[in-house]
This record gives sequence, C-alpha cells and structure tokens, in this order.
Amino acid sequence: MITLYQFSPALGLRCPSPLCLKLETYLRMTGLPYQVAANANVLKAPKKKLPYITDDGRVVADSGFIINYLMDTYGNPLDAHLSSKQRGAMLGMRRLMEEHLYWVAFYFRWADEDNWQVIKAVFFEDIPMPMRLFVPTLVRRSAMRDLYGQGIGRHSADEIFALGCENIRAISDFLGDQAYLMGDRPTSLDAIGYGMLSNIMRASLDSRLKTYALTFENLTAYCDRMHERYWSNSLIPEPVEV
Repeated sequence: MITLYQFSPALGLRCPSPLCLKLETYLRMTGLPYQVAANANVLKAPKKKLPYITDDGRVVADSGFIINYLMDTYGNPLDAHLSSKQRGAMLGMRRLMEEHLYWVAFYFRWADEDNWQVIKAVFFEDIPMPMRLFVPTLVRRSAMRDLYGQGIGRHSADEIFALGCENIRAISDFLGDQAYLMGDRPTSLDAIGYGMLSNIMRASLDSRLKTYALTFENLTAYCDRMHERYWSNSLIPEPVEV
C-alpha cells in the first residue's frame, strides 16, 4: 500500500502545506488506496522536504515526481482525455501556482508578523524547552533565506501582494465559469488548484492575499466544490504508526 508522509493537520486544514494537500487530494481523486504515516519527520525525508511516499519498498519524494510515478505505475485516468495543447496549458498553470503563487503565500505566512505569532504557536508548541526558545527563530530565519534566494523575498510587501493578485486573477480568469480548471471534468491540475487555493482561502490565517482571493466568487465556489466532492465524507484516513 502507498504510505504518505506529510505534515499533520493545522490551521483548519487537512494539511497546511499546499504541496502535501495537493498530493493527498490527487490520491483521493484517483481512488488509489493509501495510508498516512503518523510519524512523518521532515529531517528524515529523502530531500529534507515533505511530502514523500513509500510504495512496496520504493521511496519517491517531491509531489510532482510522486504524481508522475503514480501515473506511470497505476495509470492516468484524470488526464487521459486531454489534448497536447490542453496539457501545455495545464503545465503553465501548474507552474504559476507551484513556482510563483506558492512563494507569495509562503511570504505572507512566514514574514507577516501577526501570522508568524500564529505559526509559531501552532507549529512549534510541542517542542520541549529550552529548544522552543530558539528553534522557531532559526526555522523562520531559514524560511526568510529561502524567500530571498527564490527572489520573492527581495521585493517589498506591497510588490509581493501585487504579484500575488496577478496570480489569483489569472487563476480566476482561467477557471471562468467552468466547474474545474480544465473544463467540466476534474484533472490532476485540480489537485494543486485545491491544495494551493484552500491554503490561501480556507486557512485560519488572515492576509491581504486571502482577502483579495475571497473576492472571486468562482474561486470560492471552486474550493467548496472540490472539498465537497473529495473531502466531505467520513472515509478520510487517520494517521497510522508505520
């Protein structure tokens, strides 16, 4: 069976990582049987990041590579009907969300002082003293270095917000009045669409980006639709010791 290693539920979300939530949503969309590990440790992850999976002894890391592996191993029922042109458009939108909007949302989560107080209380509350006095600061400092190295962190807060608004508006325009991002049928793009947008719009954190995103009725309806279809039933696996 596939075992998924990801962060624990937090901030009112199944997982506070867009990429972890993307992967578990994909698993639910395809109906592949899986279990969630209760002891995921980012320091033990193959690339020192979550998510990763094990499947019959094989370890696969990075949400994109994992989904490619799952498609190659178990088939690709979600995207089989798409044309090459549609697949190209899907890749472009995926890159917008994963390689750009992700970092904008990351900035407002880790750099915003009010949100940092929430993050610190939620993510580091189980760290024993005296490490709790300095570990959160070290982790935040590392996050800020990542933002600067990626490039987003070199801009002002207003500039980053403007970039995020462009991304949100582009996703709304791309979705239009469709039920799903590629039309009337869900595709693998909707896994990252839900993972990314719900981490912005449904998380128990406030930001200018969240406020702006909530002004788009089609994005709100989209998140609700995805949640209702894939996350509203009682068959959500509880973490297990592995």
